[in-house]
Order: sequence, then structure tokens, then C-alpha cells
Amino acid sequence: MIQFLPMMGILRDFCINLLTVFARLIILLGEGVLFLFRTMVNSAQSVLMSTKQFLVGFYTNSIQSVSRILWNVVKKKNVKKRHVSVVFLLLMYRVRYFLIGFMFALLLIFVKSSIDFINNLPNLSLLETYQSGLSTHIYDRNGKLLYEIFREQNRTPVKLDTLPKYITWATIATEDKNFYYHSGVSLVGGVLRALRENIVTKNKLQGGSTITQQLVKSSLLTPERTVERKVKEIVLAMMAERKYNKDQILEMYLNQVPYGGTAWGIEEASKMYFGKHAKDVSLAQAAFLAGLPQAPSLYSPYINPHAALVRQHEVLYSMYADNYITRVQYDAALKVKLKFKKPQETILAPHFVFYVKQLLEEEYGQRRIQEGGLNVYTTLDYHIQKEAENILNAELDSLSGLNVGNGAILVTRPSTGEILAMVGSRSYFDIHDGAFNVTTAMRQPGSSIKPITYTLALKDGMTASTLINDNPISFENPGSPPYRPVNYDGKYHGLVPLRYALANSYNVPAVLTLRQVGVDNMARFANKLGITSWDNASNRYGLSLTLGGAEVNMIEFATAYGTIRNLGIRKDVMAIQKIENSIGETIYTNTDNGYRVMREDEPFIIADILSDNIARSLAFGPNSPLNFGDGLVSVKTGTTDEKRDNWTVGYTRPTITNNHSDVLVMVWVGNNNNTPMNPALTSGITGAAPIWRKLIEQIVSKSFFTEKVYVPEGVIKKKCYFGRDEYFVQGTQSSSSCAGYTPSTTPKT
Repeated sequence: MIQFLPMMGILRDFCINLLTVFARLIILLGEGVLFLFRTMVNSAQSVLMSTKQFLVGFYTNSIQSVSRILWNVVKKKNVKKRHVSVVFLLLMYRVRYFLIGFMFALLLIFVKSSIDFINNLPNLSLLETYQSGLSTHIYDRNGKLLYEIFREQNRTPVKLDTLPKYITWATIATEDKNFYYHSGVSLVGGVLRALRENIVTKNKLQGGSTITQQLVKSSLLTPERTVERKVKEIVLAMMAERKYNKDQILEMYLNQVPYGGTAWGIEEASKMYFGKHAKDVSLAQAAFLAGLPQAPSLYSPYINPHAALVRQHEVLYSMYADNYITRVQYDAALKVKLKFKKPQETILAPHFVFYVKQLLEEEYGQRRIQEGGLNVYTTLDYHIQKEAENILNAELDSLSGLNVGNGAILVTRPSTGEILAMVGSRSYFDIHDGAFNVTTAMRQPGSSIKPITYTLALKDGMTASTLINDNPISFENPGSPPYRPVNYDGKYHGLVPLRYALANSYNVPAVLTLRQVGVDNMARFANKLGITSWDNASNRYGLSLTLGGAEVNMIEFATAYGTIRNLGIRKDVMAIQKIENSIGETIYTNTDNGYRVMREDEPFIIADILSDNIARSLAFGPNSPLNFGDGLVSVKTGTTDEKRDNWTVGYTRPTITNNHSDVLVMVWVGNNNNTPMNPALTSGITGAAPIWRKLIEQIVSKSFFTEKVYVPEGVIKKKCYFGRDEYFVQGTQSSSSCAGYTPSTTPKT
């Protein structure tokens, strides 16, 4: 044993450090223990086999000895106490040597596994250098390059002592309050918080990371969230703290973490966002920059200006709460209106690209997207995208006198759910709020939500000829004034068939229909179609739900409309066809075939109503932009109170030949700050409808309009009101004789 003493001396500090680390790792779920156990078993099979043989012999001899004594006890009632003493001494003798052997075996296993673990860790010296990765390319469906994502192109290291204190204070206050007091891992402030997230909320392995941990994670480790990676992160952080002092670690962190786009490090971030060197930034600017590394895309002032402002205020408050700045400085910084430099990146379909980038980062992590060399083939058709951008800009120019400042377009192929075009705002590079993506934002849909109400009504037994009372009505609302819905035209129309109530977008019949089917039932039905954001609908929205009282975003709204267009088959909106890794291997292919959520009959009748130009002529006239004749295009408009939102949503219907000309176009116009548009804006004539029509004309081939609409087998036709044919779900026609009551208004034919 003497010859091993020098080695034991060398390993003393090594083992003490490892024991400290593994003691802290006990709290990282039971998975951490399993990971270490598997490592130890793989390194010491022979030791465990010897231990097993020892245990078998030990227990066999012990049982035999105890059995003999007990047999004597049975044979001789007056056995002396010394027999008990003999058993006890025998057991203690054997247990003592068993424990010594067992502990020695564990020590050998621990030392061996610890050495293997340390040998497999990345070299800490890499923190002082940088290894460039492969860029990820995002293409449209035809192979046109839209954008290249890369990690390292713009990085300028700076010395910590050249930076204003505001930057270091803001970073420490935001990312790691105990930075100068821990040894790389913050047990109370970080790891216990991660434990709570893992156990209480059952999320994937969460952060709880110090600045040192973030540095090694960003520079040395892969991004996956596993216990093994977390163990390495903690060990490397503690080793880094022994090799570098705090200021060196902070300097490397500020020079290496991502701040969004191509800006890596505080110097390039300062130049990208403010057009100045990091040494020249103000307190307000430093607080903004310090808030970015946690989620650069989420807090981008170009994509989410409101979230960026909230984050900056959080950082300023942390600095004030931790006594880095005074109350006077805090209040003054809150009043500063930051001015950002206009982005200069070369990018096509930018709103769509950053939507895809966010999806990729959520699935694969930021580092793999920036360094992994992926080739991402999206669903976007850049030809359609460019047409949408041009049409939107031209039409918004003509609407400038009506206080219409912005617009958005989403084009999908409902049969597959593919996004063909996404225009999130008028101009992505507008310095004020152009990067804001309206297609992913929550907005009130107005009357464009009514088709969902009436689809549910048909499922519940109503028909397109069911008469609904369109007269003044009042609903009691305890604690508030009575609810009295009014129609868009300020008039009432008496008894109206469901077909005409929906086609002309009358509000009173829609409210009465929702009362019949139930608010919560409609919310659950909308969820089946694809709208997942309506919780506690009865209490939050009430009967106004059918008039657009609940917000939706275009993505989920397109899924819901697509389900109706697909005659009951839900295909969630998707943006990516396939992904290849850097050597051309396919690592993802979209295989979503959709699933049926309702039978074909009801959505077919709704689509027929929305394509009926005669039925809607009472409100829109016979020659509105919605009219494509021949019943092949279904469309619905929507306008919210005070004309803050104006929508047109329409799609091509399934045909007998199924020629794959299916397209869904959603158009919104309004203002990002939610200010009202001019009252002269007329739903269906001005606003979103002309944009929608021009895009349909550009996208849909002329041959499509020679097709015949597909009619499901479960639908029958019968003469009804005004001598017109009406469609019924088979079995409901007997309850709709179209006799007796007569509608109050006759449409223009």
C-alpha cells in the first residue's frame, strides 16, 4: 500500500472537488443517480462479481451458524445466554469485514469512474478561443435560399475594464446575482430552482445556471437537456472557477454569448442595435442589452418590441433592487425612449423565416441551428410570397386616407396545412414596428368567426333553412347593463333562414344561435377545429364569442378554417417539409396526414353558404369583391368594434377532380397600436377584401373555375325558400319543409 501513497496525494484535491460536485448533484432528480450508477457498473464488473460471491458465502455461512444455534434452542430450553453472544459476535465479525470490503470496492469504482468522466470533458482552454460552426440554410419549397443562420461572423472581443459599469452591473443583476460569491454553481439560487421546475412542474431539465455555467454551456457543450449534460456543465463550471478569476469569466461571457441575429458578444450587439461601441452605451441601453441573452428572439426589438421593453424594465428594476443604481437613475432610465438602428440583414420573407427559426430553436436548440449546418426545406412558395407583399403594399397605399397603417396575409394549402406565404406586417424593415408579426399575434376576428358557430348549429340539428328571429333582443347580465346585440347595418330583418343570416353576417341571429348551442360547447368545438386559446369561455366572453369577442391568431385560425374547407379533416398549419443534417441525411420529414373531427356534410353546407353570392347580396350587393360566381370560392369577412380589425378569410372548395388547386387566404388590415380605422371603411368592399380578391386571382389558376364542386354522399338537395335549391344533411330535410313561416326579406336574385 505504501507505493500508492504518492498517487493518493495527487488525487486528494481531485477527489475532494469531485465529492463536492456529486454531493450537489444528489438533488438533480433520481436520474442523476442512475447515470452515475450506470457509469460505475460499466467500469467495475469484476469487482461487483467478487462482491456478489463474497455476499453469497457470507450469507450462507451466517444462515448455517444461526440455524445451528436456533436448533439447539429448540432442543434445549435452558440454552445459556452465551449462545446468543456467540451468534452476535459471529455476525459482527462477518459484517465488519463485509463493510470494509464493500466500501473499498465502492472507492475503487468511484475513482475509476471519476477519472473516466473527467477525461471525457471538453478542454477548458477552448473558452479562450472560438470554433466556428456550419451555417443553417432555410429554403422555400422550390429550393430558393431565404436565409442563412450562422453563429459567428460578427464578433469583436473587448476588455472588461473598457466597458461601462452599467453593462457588468446589469448582466450580474439579471443573470447571476451571486456571481462573485459562488464557486461556479449556485446551489440555493440555481440548482434548487431547477429541481423545483423538474419535480413540481415536470418540465424538461431546466436551467438554474450561473454565468459560469452559461459560458461553458454555450462554448463547450451540446444543447440537449439531459442529466449527463447538466453534470458536465456543473463540473466544468467549477473547474473554470479554479482556472480563471471572476473578471476573466465575466469578460469571456460578455464576448461570447448571443445577443440576437449575427451579434455575438456585447460589442457587436451594441453596434447592431444602437450603432455605437459598447463602451459608449447608456444605462438604458445597457439594461436592454443585458436582457437579451436569455431569449434573443423573444426580446428582439424588431420582432417583439413590447416584450423587449418589458424585459428592459425588468433588468432596470433588478439593478435598482440590488443597489447598483439609485432610484433617481432608475426613474430616469425608464423614461428614455430607445432608438434602434435599422436592421441591415439580407433576408427574403423575413416574418416567415424568423417564425421558422423559432420553431427550429424550440426543437433543436439555438446552438445546433447556428452551428449544425442544417438544410431546412420549408413550405413557402416565394413566388406567392412576393405577390402577397406587393399586393399588400399597393393596397395599403390606397387606404392611407382611412387611417389603415398596417396589414398581414397568411396563405396556406388546407389539404396539407402548408404555409405558402406569410406577410406579418407591411414592411419587416420598418424601424418602428415592421418586424412585428401580426400572423402570430392575438387579434379579435369579428364576424369571421361566425362560420364556426353555424357549423356547430348544423351538427346540433339546425339546417340551412332554419328560420332565426332577427329582431331587437336583450339579455340580462347580472351586475352589468343588459346585452343588446345590433346588426352591422343598424337594422333588423325579421325571420331569416340560417343561410341568409350567415351570408349577410347578421349579428342577432348569430347570438341567438350561440345561445342555443352553448358558449362552452362552441369553445370546445373550436378547439377540435384548431383554435386552442379559448379557456373558460362562458365567463370570459359570453355570447359575444360569436361576434369575435375572443382573440385568435392567424395560425390557429387558418387551421380551423382549413378543417372546414377539408370537410372535417384537421390538418394543422405547418411550415417545414423536411430537414437534412450537414451530410445530407434527412432528420425530419413532415408526415402529418391529419385526422377527421367531424363528418363531411355540415362543413360542406357552410362552404356552400359562404360561396352563395345571391344570399349575401342583401348586405354586400351583387358585385362585391367577394363574388367569384359559380360557387367555387367560399369567403367570410369580419370587422371589430370601432373598426380596429378588418378581416377577409376565404378558400377554394374541394372539386370532383381534386386538382390540388386548394388555397386558403387570410387578410387582416388595421393598426398595430389598435387605434380605430376611419368609419368610412366598409367591410367587404374596402379594407381587406380587395387585397384578398387580388391574391386569389393571382394564385388560383383559371382552369380551376371550370371545375365542379364535390358534394358528399350524405347531402341531399331540396327546393326551399324563394324557389331556390337548399342542401340538407340527410335525415334533417323532413324537419325543414320550407312551408309555414315565410322569411321577412326577399333577396335580390
